[in-house]
Amino acid sequence: MADSSTQSIIIAARPDRVAAVIADFPRYPEWTEAVKNVEVVEEYEDGYASQVRFELDAGVLVDDYTLAYEYAEDLSRVQWHLVAPSRMQRTQNGSYDIEDNGDGTSTVTYTLEVELSVGMLGMFRRKAEKMIMDTALKQLKRRVETLDGAA
Repeated sequence: MADSSTQSIIIAARPDRVAAVIADFPRYPEWTEAVKNVEVVEEYEDGYASQVRFELDAGVLVDDYTLAYEYAEDLSRVQWHLVAPSRMQRTQNGSYDIEDNGDGTSTVTYTLEVELSVGMLGMFRRKAEKMIMDTALKQLKRRVETLDGAA
């Protein structure tokens, strides 16, 4: 059974800027260290990606998988799930919830639930999850704030 983890971070940008970076999948390899390649497999009529294939190389974790995405109408939530089991994952469900703080900043809450195909002791899995989530949120913050400062 998969455990769920949640972490949040404040980003100095409006929610629409945060959502734009999250939804710009082809650029992930530019700012997400572990993501080596991304391919948008399918899109919705509005141009947002509905299925995205990722090639991941995070040292001990190397995987190739496809996620299916859904978006809130106002883009305050982006959620996904694993389309089919991969070499390393049985399931993956996740979401970014983007809250407007009313002062030009946004709080982004990242929730992730992964069931690995390989066994891993609980304490090591939790440490890996924390590291993955910390890194993902910090890299998202850096990317959004760098782009927002240049806008």
